[in-house]
Amino acid sequence: MSPTAALRRQAPWKPLLRRYRPFSTSPEDGPRPPRPPPPPPPPPIRVGFTESAGRGVFATRPIRAGDPIHTAKPLIAHPSPSLLHQVSGIVVDEVDYIEVCYFCLKKLGREKSAVSLPIQDGGSVAYESASASTIRETICFCTEKCSEYSKGFYEIERRADWSAFDEHCREQEVKYPLLVKRFACMVLSGASGADALDILQPARLFPQNILEMEEEFRLLKDAFLTAGIAYDQMSSSVIANAAVGNAVYMLPSFYNHDCDPNAHIIWIDNADAKLKALRDIEEGEELRICYIDASMDHDARKTLLLEGFGFQCCCPRCMADD
Repeated sequence: MSPTAALRRQAPWKPLLRRYRPFSTSPEDGPRPPRPPPPPPPPPIRVGFTESAGRGVFATRPIRAGDPIHTAKPLIAHPSPSLLHQVSGIVVDEVDYIEVCYFCLKKLGREKSAVSLPIQDGGSVAYESASASTIRETICFCTEKCSEYSKGFYEIERRADWSAFDEHCREQEVKYPLLVKRFACMVLSGASGADALDILQPARLFPQNILEMEEEFRLLKDAFLTAGIAYDQMSSSVIANAAVGNAVYMLPSFYNHDCDPNAHIIWIDNADAKLKALRDIEEGEELRICYIDASMDHDARKTLLLEGFGFQCCCPRCMADD
């Protein structure tokens, strides 16, 4: 076979080869970066007005029992005083304590660590509060991220002596003033606006509640003034199952109470609140959680809700005296 005949036989393949572009090193022909994942869909809920309980949360589609509804990060969180390690005296070599992140409330386990400023141990960051000369309080952060987020309010907080304020909270067995303390430090540091929680203001307060708040406000103000934070600075800032702690949330605060709820809140690793459905929920149905221990009898629930939350429950279970 002649070379010419061989070339002629290859000719029918030329159209096939023309379908392919020659090799190129231009960016346009290189591998494309992967597309970012689509954003998660919005939670299947909306905030609206109820007939008798003010604002509430309603389902925008059917939700099955056990389905996650949404997750909410706290606006403010503060660990329980019992989990903040305090040591009397000046010389302390090493101590044994349960660590909890001072920002997100994540449990860090029982570890042994030297009391110093700062402490780097096992990925956690610990600081010693200089708020009192005879008390050393060790606080920890689970990550550098939490430490960075806390820098604003903690620099204000550690300047003051909170011993009288904390003692009042322990004696009165109250926890919400600790959240007020943290929020005040956030406002003074510029990390939050003074009106950030206005939407959560209760519609009414009992006289006894106001008297208690006045005493706690006095202790709060005295701690700031003693630390050298001037009153005009505070005013300008305003103008401008052991629990590991307490927190304030935005969206979960709109959930109304029911002694036989169809949803509940769980906390797993930290202060992020996870809402889940307890039973099947229809579209348009109001989602309700239980503020207290639902296993208590009717009289105990009635008393606790009235004294602690300021309302009388009219859910079907209470109306039936169950």
